[in-house]
Amino acid sequence: MLSYLSPGVYVEEIDSGTRPIEAVGTSTAGFVGTAPNPDVLVDEAKAINNWSEFQRTYIRDGDKGTHLSNAVYGFFLNGGSRCYVVNTKADGAISGKGRGLDALAAIDEIAIIAAPGRTDPASHGALLDAAELLKDRVAILDAPARVDDVEVLTRAAEGPAPPAAPAGDAGAPAKPKGQKPGQRPRDSDSGYGACYFPWLTGLDAVDPDPKNPVEIPPSGHMAGIYARTDSERGVHKAPANVTIRGAQGLTQMVSRADQDVLNPVGINCIRFFSREGVRVWGARTLAPSASNWRYLNVRRLFNMIEESIAISTRWVVFEPNAGPLWKDIQRDIGAFLTLLWRQGALAGARPEDAFFVKCDAETNPPEVVDAGQVVVVIGIAPVKPAEFVIFRIGQTAVGTTVETA
Repeated sequence: MLSYLSPGVYVEEIDSGTRPIEAVGTSTAGFVGTAPNPDVLVDEAKAINNWSEFQRTYIRDGDKGTHLSNAVYGFFLNGGSRCYVVNTKADGAISGKGRGLDALAAIDEIAIIAAPGRTDPASHGALLDAAELLKDRVAILDAPARVDDVEVLTRAAEGPAPPAAPAGDAGAPAKPKGQKPGQRPRDSDSGYGACYFPWLTGLDAVDPDPKNPVEIPPSGHMAGIYARTDSERGVHKAPANVTIRGAQGLTQMVSRADQDVLNPVGINCIRFFSREGVRVWGARTLAPSASNWRYLNVRRLFNMIEESIAISTRWVVFEPNAGPLWKDIQRDIGAFLTLLWRQGALAGARPEDAFFVKCDAETNPPEVVDAGQVVVVIGIAPVKPAEFVIFRIGQTAVGTTVETA
């Protein structure tokens, strides 16, 4: 503070007190798998900003495409702009000390993780565990390319199985005997995982041959669709009813009757429609159908809100824990949530219907303050997707007007 000792005009710069909360990114993906060149940057996380950069880093002349290369190509083709890639040896293990998913865990920027083509319970479990532990990302899981009976996809995996990489990755082992094929992943009670069925068919990204289309796991293309939807509509928009770029067909056609079985258990179907082509036709997580986290856009919206608030309120640490601080916290978080409401991310006709922020003497009694804590209670009403659109149509007599409440 300046000392005023003589008459005159003094100009001071003061802090307005407002500290805007900036929304964190939600579209950066992390992929684990075997690259066409399996010996480059093994178990190292490499930032990739376009397909050409992936080609220069992971592909040599004469290399064949892998599930990883097709997934990364599909990511950029469908709207993705930045991802991290971890090249692993083709032994089926995607987690472990200093490798695979562990290499991605330290990168806070990542909001989506996937292991393209890995359909075994061990890999699914590792992806879900990584997402649930960090709570700032969601895992995209690939279901099997095809199943004889969709009913098997309604049964959760019974614990981890020996690791197995799918056919198509160089050097991948065959599926161990006794492993049950086609089971759905275990529930992710908080909705940190989403699973897609079936696989896509299209041209190989490394060696495109129109006469020999390949089977492509959908996780990379779906990560790109997440990014595209986030950019065009916002993270609150469900990444569904969207055309999948680069998909020429499907490994297995899914009917409405099939989806009637799969949708309630959280298996998102990819469907072919005669007019619209290949489209994503599901936006659920692996949370139980009665859970508040059953919709993917709700889970991802909360991930974004939680991380944005956590990062942008670090200035609060070690501030005097009293009324002025509590009001500042309420103001900043309230302004952030009001902006989200105006963007259509929150339900309600008015901001007070969409959220509340409470930080006062009630949430911070003396014993809480004495413990060095400041407690903020936040309630949010997210928008839910119009998953079931119902038109009730009937016949009326001529000139009859039907009034609805």
